[in-house]
Amino acid sequence: MSAPRPDGRVRVVPSLLAADFGAVRQDWAVLAAAGADWASVDVMDGHFVPNLSFGPDLVKAMKGRPGAPFIDSHLMITDPGKYGSVFVAAGSDWVTFHLEACARPKELAKELRGLGCAVGVAIKPKTPVAGLLELLGDIDLALVMTVEPGFGGQSFMEDMLPKVRALRAAIERDGRNVWVQVDGGVNAKWIAPAAAAGADSLVAGSAVFGAPDPARAWRDLTAKAQEAFDSR
Repeated sequence: MSAPRPDGRVRVVPSLLAADFGAVRQDWAVLAAAGADWASVDVMDGHFVPNLSFGPDLVKAMKGRPGAPFIDSHLMITDPGKYGSVFVAAGSDWVTFHLEACARPKELAKELRGLGCAVGVAIKPKTPVAGLLELLGDIDLALVMTVEPGFGGQSFMEDMLPKVRALRAAIERDGRNVWVQVDGGVNAKWIAPAAAAGADSLVAGSAVFGAPDPARAWRDLTAKAQEAFDSR
């Protein structure tokens, strides 16, 4: 099972950082039954970002089971070149690393693709979008962080939307088959503006798992995002 390619269908990607850590598979099963097929695993090392979180064991635990999602391992770590292959081996469908943490992003993207994984590259809010634009021919997913990475529950940074628009324009101009993803503060208020700017992959944590009915929240967010993306 390989990572899906952009096909016009907008994906709302639940972040497992917001799930119940004692019942992650059960929380996911509820969303899988509602139609979700893609989950984000936030990997933090306490150095690149000021928090610690999941390792490859969570990926292994989620994969190889009925209803298992496509896994996007978002490496918020100092040395993605050392650990990217570990997450591929664990079963990640995408490995997304940060441009700020990698001196040779094209080489690392080529290496990870050679291992059979799709590749994403992310930028923090203070990083210009130009670096991502230069990599669109080498990657499968371009991620614009819409909060400072490290903790869930932060507010969406609206001033990141021009980066999303620039990526979408470049992808459509050059005929690229690359996801544009946003991550951070995505909720019922901001999901439509983000999708209207050109994001077709939107990571949502608290807005899904913190809702009284996570399945309904996921469906509602997906519908809003799809409508906004189609109406661009």
